[in-house]
Formats: sequence, structure tokens, C-alpha cells
Amino acid sequence: MRSDRYKKPEELSTRKDKRDHAEFWAGTPAGETGSQTPEPKGSGAGSFLRSLLIDVVIAAALAAAVLYFIRPTIVKQTSMENTLHENDYMIMYRQAYRNHDPERGDIIIFQSDLIDEESGKDKLLIKRVIGLPGDKITIIDGQLYINDDAYMEDYLKDGYTPAFEIPPEGESYTVPDNSYFCMGDNRVGSVDSRRSSVGCVSRDLIKGKVVIRLFPFNKIQTF
Repeated sequence: MRSDRYKKPEELSTRKDKRDHAEFWAGTPAGETGSQTPEPKGSGAGSFLRSLLIDVVIAAALAAAVLYFIRPTIVKQTSMENTLHENDYMIMYRQAYRNHDPERGDIIIFQSDLIDEESGKDKLLIKRVIGLPGDKITIIDGQLYINDDAYMEDYLKDGYTPAFEIPPEGESYTVPDNSYFCMGDNRVGSVDSRRSSVGCVSRDLIKGKVVIRLFPFNKIQTF
């Protein structure tokens, strides 16, 4: 048998090329090129940080979108007892009156001229809409009359409405255009539209409508 060393140079070269070519394809997994570029160090951490940043941005955008429509509110007064109590956790719907006007009986939050002693800022008040624009309000012997008809309210804490400055006892007051006569359900202890320091509430001062009480959990209620 003749050794390879006796073969012609061109034959040896051809056989070697074929053997190298076969070894190349046998040792390379399917779909790979055989010359992969190693992943740079730190790229895993960078990818994680980018993903985390995207998640934070999305969460912030969603939170901003939600807060555009609603506002969590904690009751810090007793003027709406027994409907709402101090430290009740409420949700106010900011866009409630975008397409329609407030209705009688709505519980609203509005900006007042009263000053919060703690913050020094104007107070936000929670009251119930009672008189609509053009309504005539009269209070006689603890009974509220709207347009000369007795207005019955089963949610009042003490069951009656005392008269204060607006309107005085036995006199009538007409609610101005684009304004609302608002009172607390705790009529004895509420500073509201019956007081000159508050008066009727202009529509542009209304921040939104209270739509649900979320806490205490055993008192969850929609309004």
C-alpha cells in the first residue's frame, strides 16, 4: 500500500481541504456561524435597568391618567354626619360635571374662602347640593322649603335645618345663576351656604363629585 507521502502534492492538499471542511460543519450547531461575538459584559444589567425604567415611566403615566379623573380624599370634618364621618376615605370624580350640571342631592367638593389653620391655604369643603340656580330657598321653624315646597331629607343628623344668615328665618333667598346652595347633612354644626363666609358655590369652584366611600370597609357605599 502506498503511503500518503508518495501522493502528489495536489492530491494531499485536496484531501486536507475536504477533511477540514467536514470538521467545520460537524462541529457547528445548526443556525450558528461558528464565529459568535461574545455578549459584552454588563449588558444584562443594562437591559434590566432599561426595562425597569420603562416600567416606572408606564406606571407614572398610568397614575397621572387615573388622577386626572379621580382624587382620593379623606374627610377631616363632621359637617356631613351622619352620612360621612371624620377620616372616611372617599373617591372624588373630577370629571363628573364636564358634560352636565350638578344635581340636587349630589355630594360635592369645592374651593372656599375659608382658611385652613394648619396649612394656611383655602379650605376644600364637602357639602350636599340643595339649591340649584334660580331656586328659592326658605327656612321656617327648622323646615327647609325649596320653591315654596317642603323639602324632606331623611339623611339629616338632627332632623331639622336651623336658619342662619342666608336666608334669615322666614325669609326667602334666590340662588344666583351658575351657583349652588350647598349644606352639610349635620345642619346644626355645618358652616355652609347659610353663612356669608361661604355663601352660594360658583360652578367654577366645584372640584368634583364624591362617588364612593372606600373606607371603613364595612361602610363602602356609592353616592
